[in-house]
Amino acid sequence: MDIIAEHPTTTWEAMPDGNVFYRRLQLYTIPGKLPDLDDFVVAGCRNGGPIALMRDSSRIIPVGGTGHTFPKSQIQVYSPAGEGLLLLSWDQGKIIRFGWTADERLVVLNEEGVYRLYDLQSDYQQFSLGSEAAEMGIIDAQIHENGLVALSGSLSLLEVKDWEGSRPLTLANPGLSEPPHSWAVIPPDQNISRHVEVLLSVENTILVVDNLENMDQRISRGPFLRVSPSPNGKLLALLNYNGSLWVVSTDFQRNLAEFDTQTAGAEGPVNQVEWCGNDAILVTWNNLAVLVGPSGDTLRYFYVGATFAVTEIDGVRVIGQEVCDFIQKVPTSTMSVFRPGSTSPSAILFDAWESFTRRSSKANESIRSIRPDLAAAVNECIDAAGREWEPYWQRRLLSAAKFGWGFLDLYNPSDFVAMGQSLKVLNSVRFYEIGIPLTYSQFQYASLMHLITRLTSRNLHLLALRISSYLSLTPDSVLKHWASAKIARSKATTADGEDEGLCQVIVDKFEKLGNGAVSYADIARRAWEVGRAGLATKLLDHETRASDQVPLLLTMKEDKLALLKAVDSGDTELVYHVLLHLHKRLPLGSFFRLIEDGGERLAPASRLLQVYAREQNREMLRDFYYSDDRRVESASLALEEASRMTDQAAVVTSVKAAEKFFSEDKDRSFEAKMMDESARLLTIQQQLEKDSDGKVKFFGQSVSETVHICLVNGMGKRADKVKAEFKVPDKRFWYIKLHALTAIRDFVSLEAFARSKRSPIGYEAFVQHLVEAGHPKEASTYVVRCDAPRRVELYVLCDDWRAAGKECKERGDKKGLEQLKKRCPNSLLSRELEIMGTSMK
Repeated sequence: MDIIAEHPTTTWEAMPDGNVFYRRLQLYTIPGKLPDLDDFVVAGCRNGGPIALMRDSSRIIPVGGTGHTFPKSQIQVYSPAGEGLLLLSWDQGKIIRFGWTADERLVVLNEEGVYRLYDLQSDYQQFSLGSEAAEMGIIDAQIHENGLVALSGSLSLLEVKDWEGSRPLTLANPGLSEPPHSWAVIPPDQNISRHVEVLLSVENTILVVDNLENMDQRISRGPFLRVSPSPNGKLLALLNYNGSLWVVSTDFQRNLAEFDTQTAGAEGPVNQVEWCGNDAILVTWNNLAVLVGPSGDTLRYFYVGATFAVTEIDGVRVIGQEVCDFIQKVPTSTMSVFRPGSTSPSAILFDAWESFTRRSSKANESIRSIRPDLAAAVNECIDAAGREWEPYWQRRLLSAAKFGWGFLDLYNPSDFVAMGQSLKVLNSVRFYEIGIPLTYSQFQYASLMHLITRLTSRNLHLLALRISSYLSLTPDSVLKHWASAKIARSKATTADGEDEGLCQVIVDKFEKLGNGAVSYADIARRAWEVGRAGLATKLLDHETRASDQVPLLLTMKEDKLALLKAVDSGDTELVYHVLLHLHKRLPLGSFFRLIEDGGERLAPASRLLQVYAREQNREMLRDFYYSDDRRVESASLALEEASRMTDQAAVVTSVKAAEKFFSEDKDRSFEAKMMDESARLLTIQQQLEKDSDGKVKFFGQSVSETVHICLVNGMGKRADKVKAEFKVPDKRFWYIKLHALTAIRDFVSLEAFARSKRSPIGYEAFVQHLVEAGHPKEASTYVVRCDAPRRVELYVLCDDWRAAGKECKERGDKKGLEQLKKRCPNSLLSRELEIMGTSMK
């Protein structure tokens, strides 16, 4: 049975004008859980996040006083419910500023420009603002959820974007001669320009500095002790030395409100000026908080001792020594339903439901009165349920909505179901032992996965799993974090049996809850990072995706196993990735030995390496062939390279290298001999070119071409020398010389050559070549030296029909003469042949 909670309106207070209501919800009672905040520097995290406390070294704390005691070098982190989450010991120099990121990591920056990002398990990443910051020092900083801006000792501004350790950017020169009275930043996501803006209180004005320029706003109300931008970055709250609070647009074109804080009746200086959403401003002192509305109207809230306020997108969270409150403007839907005297459809629907539960006939009349607006009333009741903190009123509002949609013909209940699920999740994380007081607006703003991440960062894995299961989310991220945390807690144990046991526990959990779809690679990496290489290897054996296995194996220097996994995957790009990585890291001999020792399993890797090296790195290919004793491949590579070279000496050297490789293989004696001859020929050709003063090109030609070029260029003796050196057969030499002398039309030398001795190729070859070269007259002179039966046809080939006829006549071949007569090309030749025939007996 539900405990009846106070009516929502009991927490409401109206601004003096009576039209705007604000409410103060008591989220948690925390008496004695927190120290006196007046003695501490405090940083709060938005969206219901924790607060971090560090002793204020400028304040004197009595020795032996009651309450909490903190060393100066410690930072304590508490949940909004006052539960201790983390205790950090700092030994890295003076802390200048600390604050929170959007994902609940604590950023701590020291005076040397070194900053750390701590998660809630005290693990951290460390980065630096660079050598300039270390040299000049950091005197102040402003930290926002997605970066920081630091003020260096030289009074320049350095911006860090995101939290990946990127190099800081120097903003425009602010032109400062001394540090500003106060300053603030408007983050990039709240600017139209999408660049950070820095607001500096200098003398009586405000300077606005971004990455491009420094603009003086030319105002004279300063100097300002507090500069506070609204969550949406459109408004500013400025508090000057006279205690005057001025609310203005960030372009300084619209004045919205003014308030004299000295009239609040508070003692001591103002502690904070924080925004309550984008609607109002909370000014705090010890024991008092004053809410200043848009028109300068105020509400007063009293507390015990000092408080700390955290601006939220829909209100302001106030943490004191006894309570944690949430102050906000009453949401529109809540106002519509619960405002006394409200006649809105949602209020009438809620009243109708209450009448129905009392079995009153008034319910039917109320429903009929709002029939046209019933769907809107249902939606407003659903929204109002999301705005309530007490489950009692959440259920009543949802029941009223469900009652109303029963009277609608068509209604999509998805919003109702989603709200019910969201409230169940919100109520579970709001529980004081969890201590994340998220509102529905903050929940919508951040996303569900962000909430899951926040739970896992607190090691609340069971709750995160239940929420994931309830909302049908994949449990991958939760299981990975759980496994990483479990490995980190057991890092002192390194026995192989312990590795096996822990691996099995993780695998069983992943199989049971993750349906076998969770990647083991990230968990294996975590195990390796904490020194559990054996456990990492065992976990990787369960990873099904080689693309996830291999990079970690390379990092662990499990080189052969990484290469085997890559080859077994059949992914060519992955194999290349491993090969190139190993080639870069290992000594060349070790790299080749790794591949060679792999045998058949690594044969594909060997082939891929050769393909790559042939195209991209021939030096590697040459070394690989040499290390693997591949003499023939080495020789072929040397010849291939020689074919691409232009330097003659290098070509000769490569050919000799090929000859050497072939000679080392007893089955390649013929190839070795050919390489030796090729090298000798190239050397001779170099000399021939030198003898011709470089006018005639010989290099790279064959033996036959070399002889031919010598003959064409009148270097007959050298041609004979080449013939003798390389034992060119007589037949080939005669053909070469025939072609060469014909080419230069030296028919006299050709005749002398033909008479020098009996031709080994006969003389018909002379006739045919001269005819083909277009010299039939010269060809005709060699027919008489040919065999008699062939002379007639050879004369015809030389177009010498008369000589062909005479040859027939001398041989008494009248029939042949008749055939010539029929074939001759004109009548004059035909008549002459006919006369020859008549003179034959």
